Amino acid sequence: MQRSKFFLSSLAFLAVTMMAQAQSKVYFTRDISPEGLVKVYEAVGRPATGRVAVKISTGEAGGHNYLKPTLIRNLVEQVNGTIVECGTAYGGSRQDPKKHWETIHQHGFDSLFAVDIMDEFGDLRIPVRDRKHIKYNIVGNHLPYYDFMINLAHFKGHAMGGFGGVLKNASIGVASTSGKAYIHTAGKKQSAAELWQNLPAQDFFLESMAAAAQAVHLFFGNGERILYINVMNNMSVDCDCSSHPAEPQLADVGILASTDPVALDQACLDIVFNHVDQPGNTAKPLQERIQRQHGTHTVDYAEQIGLGTRKYTLINIDK
Repeated sequence: MQRSKFFLSSLAFLAVTMMAQAQSKVYFTRDISPEGLVKVYEAVGRPATGRVAVKISTGEAGGHNYLKPTLIRNLVEQVNGTIVECGTAYGGSRQDPKKHWETIHQHGFDSLFAVDIMDEFGDLRIPVRDRKHIKYNIVGNHLPYYDFMINLAHFKGHAMGGFGGVLKNASIGVASTSGKAYIHTAGKKQSAAELWQNLPAQDFFLESMAAAAQAVHLFFGNGERILYINVMNNMSVDCDCSSHPAEPQLADVGILASTDPVALDQACLDIVFNHVDQPGNTAKPLQERIQRQHGTHTVDYAEQIGLGTRKYTLINIDK
């Protein structure tokens, strides 16, 4: 689908409006390509050093909207990165390590990159600053192997969180299977088998995600050794954790990056909610999914606990 002049004018208006109260910088390119991804990464000005974890979702078996290895290849190779992920807590093809490796192979990741299922052999607890719901964060025990993390998220909808961006990728994404259950139940349970019988109030889950994302941010040098990227393509209302996601109805937008995950997710939300619909290019289903799950509360609460700011300058690096 072609981007309309209405989208471009809305984006320009959004940039001018937010610059008036800017704090964090969010970089933007319309170029959704291997070269565009490297370009926006470099624009942030925080080079990945040491042992670099590139946190993505390798996608559920049967799904097709996940970030493809061909798209991310140049960036991963440039930073000599390792693709990292953790097991899921809902069954499917990625809760069992053997099936997870099969899915990784089917989707072509292990043929191009080093890949690490960080909780394949255990997990560990890391501290959280906000203890309103969760008292610690449970992550894969390989997390300390890495000096730097590139949080490379596919921005899209999500059945439980409303949307998935870098905050979800840092929280649910970095959490082990037990950690995912712990976040989803807002600190009640660590067993995936008990997850669905112990779901908390929706906002408690969203707040737990924000707290877990902050824990990972602080783990990497108080946020100095982590960088965040959202790719706004194939934006289904369903997450890459779905094996049969709904087809996207919103046209591809571009790639955004920042050192501030709150500003970054907020910028993507603003693009979605300021979108001017055209025939065959509508944001309404994604907007409704986010609103129904009160998804914006994750960003609001992340700002409240000091993870980042919702105020940003949007910098178009294509100009």
